[in-house]
Amino acid sequence: MAEVAFAIPGDLASPTGGYVYDREVLARLPDLGVRAHHLPLPDSFPEPSEADLAETARRLAEAPAGAVLLVDGLAFGALPPALVAGLERPIVALVHHPLGLEPGLAPGRAAALLASERAALVHAPRVVVTSRATARILVEDFGLPMARVTIAEPGTEPAPRAHGTGSPVGLLAVGAVSPRKGFRVLVEALSGVRDLDWRLTIAGALDRAPDEAAALRAAIRAAGLGERVTLAGNIERADLDALYAAADVMVSPSLFEGYGMALAEALARGLPLVASTGGAAGDTVPDEAALKVPPGDAGALAEALRLMIEDEALRRARADAAWAAGQALPRWSDTARLIANVIREVAP
Repeated sequence: MAEVAFAIPGDLASPTGGYVYDREVLARLPDLGVRAHHLPLPDSFPEPSEADLAETARRLAEAPAGAVLLVDGLAFGALPPALVAGLERPIVALVHHPLGLEPGLAPGRAAALLASERAALVHAPRVVVTSRATARILVEDFGLPMARVTIAEPGTEPAPRAHGTGSPVGLLAVGAVSPRKGFRVLVEALSGVRDLDWRLTIAGALDRAPDEAAALRAAIRAAGLGERVTLAGNIERADLDALYAAADVMVSPSLFEGYGMALAEALARGLPLVASTGGAAGDTVPDEAALKVPPGDAGALAEALRLMIEDEALRRARADAAWAAGQALPRWSDTARLIANVIREVAP
């Protein structure tokens, strides 16, 4: 039986998309004939201290003999190339999206992360990515051969179709509050459609980027939308499912997505979308299921929201297309099977 040590920085129980992906894969690998171990790494990545790098090197070196190392990209891209090269065992890097493409980074820091990740990936014989968009970036910008790259998109599970209410039109946005998610752009756009009857719920952790959460609250107050916008924070899965079920429209103003798991969950429930095309989001969401806008363009977002809120027939048509697309999305078992195949291919 092939064996893998899955090295993941931080709290595996975190509700954000990357950790959901890691949990789902880790849980399913044993059923696919791969003995899987969770190898926790320090939570300081992608900006580890020297002490955390030393601890990481120790933990990676002590992984079970003969096990393939599968390293989450949040850590892998920040590892010194010499550390990676010195591990002397098969390595698979899991790249959700390049670390240096995270919006909001200072230019120097972004450049340093891109250089670090590019150098580390040289030493990974295989790379798993979560979207076609990330694969394109690694091939076209990082120079990786496509033969080394496997696309394993996140899975979804069957879900009941959203029923909504329509009065007021319920808008839902999902994701931990961070600069990348573009929620302040959404507030700016909504200030331009205040004449319409809508309510917005943003469901996602408020403590991952406290400065951005404070700025979002200030933007909501300044726009006078405090009675119409709810910041639900980090909620339980059952509560999130209830929000999906009651929503009329999914809104994603994200500046960049490595895949957009919340977008896929919306499709699986037949929710029409108003979505930016940042990163992989343009690939994840079919044109017929959404109104798409350029990332960061509050004016275009406001126009799309107005159309979707005012036109019930448009919402129904986009919802039907979303439901059809959602039924064809991969399941988590498909995702894990692709990764299991890669592990077996590189196993000693």
